[in-house]
Amino acid sequence: MTIGLWQTLRCEDADAMIAFLTAIGFTEHGIYRNDADPNIVEHAQLVWPQGGGVMLGSHRPGTDWEMTPGTAGTYLVTDDPDAVYERALAAGAVSIREPQDEDYGGRGAGVRDQEGNLWSFGSYAPV
Repeated sequence: MTIGLWQTLRCEDADAMIAFLTAIGFTEHGIYRNDADPNIVEHAQLVWPQGGGVMLGSHRPGTDWEMTPGTAGTYLVTDDPDAVYERALAAGAVSIREPQDEDYGGRGAGVRDQEGNLWSFGSYAPV
């Protein structure tokens, strides 16, 4: 059994989001496509090395799990937030906060992905 927090996202371009997440350090666990239209990602799971992960799919209005793309915010714990930040920028994210030492401990940075979601990377583990 996998334990951890799983973020869920709906995406205008699920394949681009999968590429972005892979570029910053997630690993693919499974991608399931629509039988009638393989461009539609029904469900994808990507795992974060330090626990938890992201489940995502193509935006499909009118479904029972309808979410507006680009409205999520996620914090990822990592030993090297500077490296994750640089990989995110290289994968097409836009900086919203350059790496810095935080007053509450640790080091962190933030970006906005191609869908508009906010991602914060930090060495502070809030547990």
